Parts: sequence; structure tokens; C-alpha cells
Amino acid sequence: MAENRSWPIGTLVIGGVFVLVMLATYILVKPPAPPAELQGVLRSEFKQIGSFQLNSSAGGVFNEKNFRRKWSFVFFGYLSCPDICPTTLHTLGGVQTRLKDEQGEDPADMQVVFISVDPQRDNIEMISDYVTYFNKKFIGATAAKAEIDNLARQFSVGYVFEEETGSGQYLVAHTSAIFLVDPFGRLVAAFSQPHYPSTLFTQYKKIRAYFSATG
Repeated sequence: MAENRSWPIGTLVIGGVFVLVMLATYILVKPPAPPAELQGVLRSEFKQIGSFQLNSSAGGVFNEKNFRRKWSFVFFGYLSCPDICPTTLHTLGGVQTRLKDEQGEDPADMQVVFISVDPQRDNIEMISDYVTYFNKKFIGATAAKAEIDNLARQFSVGYVFEEETGSGQYLVAHTSAIFLVDPFGRLVAAFSQPHYPSTLFTQYKKIRAYFSATG
């Protein structure tokens, strides 16, 4: 005689919830195909940024929670950088200015975060003076090397201290891309060199439109 097997209601409910959670996770992590003009900029999969803690030029700490509810342009560098860092921050200042001109005020849902990978020379007061020179809304941050390395790995950022040319004088070779984190705290895009304010502004607007259209 065939055995009549029935599943407990609780098991079915738990199974259904599991399927829904997995589906929601897939939707959040695996985005639909982007338009052609954003291919090579948007990541093929969005990466949730995990726990980290830096000292912030705005006071207190800057951690993964500070990425929530804002679009965040993130750049890793150092204050003694002779060209790439100041040029990139100038470019991001141009993007911020374009958004302000468009909206009539500084965008409340966008922030620029500069992370120094050279905490031995760059203290938080120096970083604050540096970033606010380019735009008073910019946020600077740094931490001990272990914390910087933790976050750098999450962004796939590399940096190497070169040999000293004098006491305390050295360059740092580092990744020059600008990264974009969405309001859910996910790394969703990377912008490679060269950076131009008008191009970055246009790409950012298209990314915002893409996310609005795809939910």
C-alpha cells in the first residue's frame, strides 16, 4: 500500500519563507542587464559592503551604516599624492556643483568619501582640511592599517608604499578608480581613469535612472 505522506504546515511555511528570502536576495544581488552605455561601469553583481570602522572628518566614526540612504562616491588615496588624488577630488567637486546647479541646493542623497590609505602621515585633522578645500561637504576618513585593509579588500583596492626618497618622503601607488555605493550599502559601479566631471555626472544620472526603472 502506498504511504500517504503529508508535510506539517509549519515546515511548508518555513520552506516558503526560505524561497522568498532567496528570491529577494537574488534580486538584490543579481541586477538586470544594464543599458549598453553603462556596461563596464556597473558591476555584473552588486556587492554588499560589510562591517568596517574609520575615523571621520565629520566627527565620530564612519562605518557601513553611513552608506545607507545615500549614493556614495568613494575614492582611496593619500594627502601627499602629487596628481591623481587632487585631480580626482576636483572632478568630484565638479559633479557636486553640477548636481547643486540642477537641484538648486546641495544634493541631500549623495556624498563623496575620501579614504586615506596613509594613516602614518595623514591624521584626521589634516584630512578634513584637505577634502574641504575641494568641497565643504566632502567627508574624509582613515583608520589603522588593519581597518583600511579590511575595507580596501571589499572594494578590491590595492595600494603599495614605495621606497622613501627622504625621511618620511615616499609615494603610494594605489587604485585610481572612483567607486559608487548605492543607498542599500552595495558597491554597484566603478569609474576608471580618466575622470571628467561632465562624463561622471552623466553616468551617475543614468545609473540613478536605471535603478529607478528597475526598482
